[in-house]
Amino acid sequence: MTNEVRLAFAHPSERAAAMAGDDPLDRISVRDHIVEVEIGAFQAERGVTQRICFNVVVEVQPLTGPIDDDVDRILSYDKVTEAIAFELAVERLALLETLAERVGERILLEPQAMRVFVRIEKLDRGPGALGVEIVRTREAVQASDLEQEGAPQPELVFLSNAAIASAHLKGWLDQLQGSGRPLIICVGASDAPAPQLPHKMAQRRIDLLAIEQNAWVLASKDDRCVVVETRTELDWAMKNGQTCVWAPSKIVLDAVDTPSAQPRDAVALAAWFAATLDAQEMLVVGADLPVDASLPLRAIPVTQERL
Repeated sequence: MTNEVRLAFAHPSERAAAMAGDDPLDRISVRDHIVEVEIGAFQAERGVTQRICFNVVVEVQPLTGPIDDDVDRILSYDKVTEAIAFELAVERLALLETLAERVGERILLEPQAMRVFVRIEKLDRGPGALGVEIVRTREAVQASDLEQEGAPQPELVFLSNAAIASAHLKGWLDQLQGSGRPLIICVGASDAPAPQLPHKMAQRRIDLLAIEQNAWVLASKDDRCVVVETRTELDWAMKNGQTCVWAPSKIVLDAVDTPSAQPRDAVALAAWFAATLDAQEMLVVGADLPVDASLPLRAIPVTQERL
C-alpha cells in the first residue's frame, strides 16, 4: 500500500503529521465522537436518526509564554464538540460535505486555529463506514457574516391573497424597500383548493407546495420579488438587495426543531420563520393574527395604503 493510500484511510492526525512541513504546529484532536442525528439526501433517511462519527484534528498556533495550567489560554476540546453541536442544531442537512465545511469553518473562527482536518462518517448506512474528509486553512476561510456585528435585521411581511391582488401592492413594496432593511415576504396558499389526503406527511408536503405556488404568483406581479427556498439563497439575496419571497418546503422540512404551526396556519408558520431570523416583528397585511405567535405581529388592513 502506498503512503498516499495509507494516509487516506488513516486517522486525520496522521495526515496532519504528514502535511506538517518544516515548521509544525501544535495539534489537538477529537476521536470517534459519535452523534445520533437525522441527516441525508434520500427519502429513506427522513424521519429517522442515524449515527455519524466525527474525527477532527485542529492545528493551532503555539502559545507564547507559559500556559500556567490555564484552560482559558488554550483552544479547548469543547470548542470542537461545541462547533459540531452548533452546526447540527442550525438545520437538517442532506450532505456530510456541507456539515464538514460548516464545522471546519466554525472551528477556524477560533483565534488559535490555523488548519483543521474534519472526517465525518455514517455508521448505519451499510456494512462499513461511509464518509468524507476535508482539510481547510484559516487563509481559505472567511469569517461568516453571521459572526459580524451590526448585520441589519430583516423586515418580515406576510401578505394575504387579498394583499397580493391589491392595487396597493407596488406602493407597499416601494415603502418597504425604502426602509433600507433586507425584505422577506411570506404568503399562504392560494384560494384554490388543494388535494386532500388522509396521509399526514403527504398532506403536509402538498400544503407547503401550495404556499410555494402562491409565492411564484406574487413574484410574477413584481420583478423585484425573488423566490428563495434555502438559507444560502436567502443570505445571498439579502446581501444583494433583492426582495425575497419565502418558499417554505425545504427550510420547514429541514428544521431541527420542527415548527408546531401547520402550513394551513400560514401566518403562524411565517411567524415561526421570522423568529428563526431574529426579526423584531412581522407585519401582517390583510390576514387574521394567530392567538400565539413566536414574535410580535402588527396587522394592517388591505385598504390601508400607507404601511
